[in-house]
Amino acid sequence: MRPFYPVQGVYINRSGIRKKSGVGEESLVAEKADIELVESAIRGDGDSFTELCSRYYPAMVAIAHSILGDRHLAEDAAQQAFATAAFKLGQLKSKDKFASWLAAVCRNTANDMAGATERLFTTEELSVIPAQSKDDSGTEAVRDAMAALEPKAKEVIFLRYYDGMSYETISQVLGISQQAINGRLRRAKRKLANLLKGQGFLEA
Repeated sequence: MRPFYPVQGVYINRSGIRKKSGVGEESLVAEKADIELVESAIRGDGDSFTELCSRYYPAMVAIAHSILGDRHLAEDAAQQAFATAAFKLGQLKSKDKFASWLAAVCRNTANDMAGATERLFTTEELSVIPAQSKDDSGTEAVRDAMAALEPKAKEVIFLRYYDGMSYETISQVLGISQQAINGRLRRAKRKLANLLKGQGFLEA
């Protein structure tokens, strides 16, 4: 069953965002700023909320994946986050901060799911550091190293490398500057490299 939101004609499933509307209607809202879409969605415009979902669905999956370590659970968390956002959209005070607010909702949702379900952290969809190994110990080492990162560092790694998101998009989602993002990435990759070297990987 496809979960519907309290805005007419909007639903989401594992394949992404869908809506009941004619071909080409997305073009009417695709270039609007988030604040315009949020205000329209609050007034009940399903197309506007659908556009917001389309813009940030990959980012929400990446955030949830960084916490849960499982692609399918991350998709479930992202869906739940959008459902929560749809019901609470009218409570959003800073309507120009929708992306960072949604990220917080998604983060809370994923953390709640993580508390109920234990999963091993996986890195099948990441290629952050090219560790070479003759067996599977390299993948396990990267997984362990990623698990040792602080949540914020792990999150920005996923956002940047999981779906190749731009610094601009990550900045909108996390509500921090691109310079801060670059700093987090540098520190995270440095720590990953040091951890892997300590385990005998990444040697010349």
